[in-house]
Amino acid sequence: MLFSREAARLKFKLEEGLAVRCRGRLTLYEARGKFQMTLVEVEPTGAGALALAFEQLKQRLGAEGLFDPARKRPLPFLPRRLGVVSSPSGAVIRDIVRVAHRRFPVPILLAPTPVQGDGASLQIAAAIRKLEAVPDVDVIIVARGGGSLEDLWAFNEEPVVRAIFACRVPVISAVGHETDFTIADFVADLRAPTPSGAAELVVREKLAVIATLVDLYARLKQAIAAEVEARRERVDYLLRRRVLTDPSRGLRDLHRRLDDLDGRLKQAIGAHVSTQGERVRSLLRRRVLTEPTRALRDLHRRLEELRGRLRLGLRANQRHASHRLALAMSALRSRDPRAAVESAHTLLSQLRGRLASSAAHQAKTSRARFAEAVGRLESLSPLAVLSRGYGLTRLASGEVVRSATQVMVGDPLEILLHRGALGARVTEVRERDERHQV
Repeated sequence: MLFSREAARLKFKLEEGLAVRCRGRLTLYEARGKFQMTLVEVEPTGAGALALAFEQLKQRLGAEGLFDPARKRPLPFLPRRLGVVSSPSGAVIRDIVRVAHRRFPVPILLAPTPVQGDGASLQIAAAIRKLEAVPDVDVIIVARGGGSLEDLWAFNEEPVVRAIFACRVPVISAVGHETDFTIADFVADLRAPTPSGAAELVVREKLAVIATLVDLYARLKQAIAAEVEARRERVDYLLRRRVLTDPSRGLRDLHRRLDDLDGRLKQAIGAHVSTQGERVRSLLRRRVLTEPTRALRDLHRRLEELRGRLRLGLRANQRHASHRLALAMSALRSRDPRAAVESAHTLLSQLRGRLASSAAHQAKTSRARFAEAVGRLESLSPLAVLSRGYGLTRLASGEVVRSATQVMVGDPLEILLHRGALGARVTEVRERDERHQV
């Protein structure tokens, strides 16, 4: 029999068919004559309890999709601040700070937490949630030095794994040595072989950043030049069009069309007048022979009628011809090359204005980005430290003096200041600084 209190302490899940080794107390139920064993410790035979628990939890979380490669997020190009979850007293945080500041000094925010022992997993998960709540923390390193499976077990527990999965920023797992694996490695966005390797992965070298900025500036400059050249070719094409090179040709075509319409109108009016006159003459010849007076009156009425119809016809033809002439003049005005030239000039002015505005905006944006990058580089430059009153001591060989053990009495030194340098010589060497340490 295994009570629930002892069962909750097991690192693995009991399954049917699992071979285990048990330790407990044997008791006798005298009323029925039965033996009963109360278990206080259960461990699997063969693989250890921790190894079995590792595999069981890994399979269960993998089935939930926590290790899906599609959810892995890329690291930021240059984080505004680097968050670290680790012990504050170990060598891990010192290695991360040293490597990060050597490559490109970025602000580092440490969330101190125990990394082994009872309750360590809950404190590690809480530290991750605290760091992700800081607005300018862009990436988090969960780090610990090497150790046994028991030492690293806090990073195999479910609270830590789910905190990494739910973190809003990319997480790098740097637990143990390169041969050590934890479940945190599988759920993290990136696994680093060592804590110092994690710092190298997340912090780029300063020279590489400068080279990238220079390359971006060159590509932007090339893109602007290509855009200007394309706009210039478009303007040249517009200037070569016929409406701009020979504007009188369109006018000549319209004039010829107008003359042709005028000739056809006059010809139609003449033919109609001739036909009507011939009919009048035919009628006069027939009526005059039979009844001259009546015929004259009829002819006179007919003539007046024809004259009226002729006038109406002429007016109608004239209105029709005027209408067609007006249409032709309207078409001529719509094809006036001066309007096309003025429209082309307006379009050209708009293109030039837009091109100049776009180029100025892109150049201003590039200068602002470049100035911001230069400002950030200047603020991180060691020369800025010299301007606050500090000095940089070098040997005659040019090597920077970091420890009193590098020099001997009588060695010449060079002290670089913010402005100028000083020559000095060692008169005394004290390997231990006796000043009060802050």
